[in-house]
Amino acid sequence: MWKLIRENRPFFVPYACLLVILGMVQLVYDRTTLFLFVNSHHTRESDLFFRYFTNVGDGVFYVILALGLLFVQYRYALAAVFCFVLTGLAAQLLKRFVFTEALRPSRFYENSDVTWRAVEGVQLYGNHSFPSGHATTAFSLFCLLALITKPKRWGYGFVILAFWTSYSRVYLAQHFVGDVYFGSLLGVLLTLLTASGLLGYLETTPKPWHDQRLRWRRRQPTAGNGPAKAAGDQP
Repeated sequence: MWKLIRENRPFFVPYACLLVILGMVQLVYDRTTLFLFVNSHHTRESDLFFRYFTNVGDGVFYVILALGLLFVQYRYALAAVFCFVLTGLAAQLLKRFVFTEALRPSRFYENSDVTWRAVEGVQLYGNHSFPSGHATTAFSLFCLLALITKPKRWGYGFVILAFWTSYSRVYLAQHFVGDVYFGSLLGVLLTLLTASGLLGYLETTPKPWHDQRLRWRRRQPTAGNGPAKAAGDQP
């Protein structure tokens, strides 16, 4: 696992910096202050952008990734399936059986004097706030991409995409900063453990299909469908 971290410093170094900075910020400011800071800085363009960009953290996007990886290598597609299932299951179990009383902003401020804004067209939820499932999925997805893609400098871009996906959850008033902070940790740690364990196992027990992939098959012309011969051509 540590080898994977060293090889993927472009992803893990910026992510570690984010964890430290946001961790310190949460020690200084309360959840309401942080939520209102993010929620209040908005424009019409950012409303439109985050309304759709937040879907990157949806499970459907992960499924599309897994299907796409079938055309790269089967082992990567298998890793995507394992990471998606394990991180998603962990987030839902924590939401529904451990932190059952965690309220989302719309319900948390329902009977308070706190003024916040909702983005038009976004359906707000009230319960199961902790941890953020979208943040878990986004950081899992982009962590996995950082682990399996080259050049490794793409990791910088992946951590930025994961950050903005998580940021969108607070911007859209779906979560608090702490929800996405822990969700990112859950996604990265479980993905790192799962990918290192699974890919390591597949390397030590190689099978022919591990490095194979789906291929597009071009339709072969059948008899009689070839180009017509000009009059007078000899057979």
